[in-house]
Amino acid sequence: RAVAMSVSHSSRLNKLVREQYMRLPQDGRVQVTYVWIDGSGEGVRCKSRTLDKEPKSIEDVPEWNFDGSSTAQAEGSNSDMFLVPVCMFRDPFCLDPNKLVLCEVLKYNRKPAETNLRHTCKKVMDLVKDSHPWFGMEQEYTLLGINGHPYGWPDNGFPGPQGPYYCGVGADKVYGRDIVESHYKACLYAGVKICGTNAEVMPSQWEFQVGPCEGIEMGDHLWMARFILHRVCEDFGVVATLDPKPMTGNWNGAGCHTNYSTEQMRREGGLKHIEAAIEKLSKRHDYHICVYDPRGGRDNSRRLTGHHETSNIFEFSAGVANRGASIRIPRQVGQDGCGYFEDRRPAANCDPYAVTEAIMRTTVLNETGVETKDYADH
Repeated sequence: RAVAMSVSHSSRLNKLVREQYMRLPQDGRVQVTYVWIDGSGEGVRCKSRTLDKEPKSIEDVPEWNFDGSSTAQAEGSNSDMFLVPVCMFRDPFCLDPNKLVLCEVLKYNRKPAETNLRHTCKKVMDLVKDSHPWFGMEQEYTLLGINGHPYGWPDNGFPGPQGPYYCGVGADKVYGRDIVESHYKACLYAGVKICGTNAEVMPSQWEFQVGPCEGIEMGDHLWMARFILHRVCEDFGVVATLDPKPMTGNWNGAGCHTNYSTEQMRREGGLKHIEAAIEKLSKRHDYHICVYDPRGGRDNSRRLTGHHETSNIFEFSAGVANRGASIRIPRQVGQDGCGYFEDRRPAANCDPYAVTEAIMRTTVLNETGVETKDYADH
């Protein structure tokens, strides 16, 4: 009974009935689901339309619009917002030939909406493309019942202390693996560059990794992986939260560790370029903390305490194989003398466009201070 109460009503509908309809032919027409980031900068929204034939590229998907007053993105008196398709994926829910399409949001005057952080990220990535920046982001998240309590935790109390849950196996150590494996398969089908997953330190907390992705692709693929996660959880009747500290007390928070390298760093002798980049990051810590969560660092202040495998939000630190540092150089990279490094500061609910843009501004475009430079459109 406790388990039944923790999942949504819609998840208990008869899925075999749904399958009967999903098998019906479409007569050559295609469902396209448009996906965008709403006014919170964290939530995703979607709606679908029919195209007369399968789009072969993003250019084949027309612009659309939506009511921005219902997504905290516009006033009711001038509410139409533009959806501009930017990246297309296969649809793991309605299957081929149907598509998921990630969109940028533009206001009535064709200027980017406030939470459209892709627009400036794309501009910066175009500027630095010759450095061939690769990213891999590790998205931690926590499964909650529909009642807001961590999924699988006792209704009145807590599970045993952290220790056996990280990469754990067994019904008493992991909760919700069906959801995790369904999400993984759905991402692979869609064409999202998901590269791994594991159970995390806090029970009901999981992580998936996306990458390596070059440039703007990192944000595109992570946002679509998040959308797919929320849709899979909807089918199972639970909630995935990206809150950086979903449970107060002696429990790990949730981050979005960001692995990064340029072509120079990946070549022989690249360690000196890694160290030079870390030196630049050390002088711009406050700027990065401000853009590494949607609330200017307030969310991360609950997580970056210097405990539970985090650095202190007020101090910059770096070290080889040190998970308590702001920046970690993997031990293998130290031995090889080239490779990548990991920025452990981004919160689980960060915008990957903002994070990757900030790293490029600091390490390649050599910006300093808390102000950012406005680069002219190409």
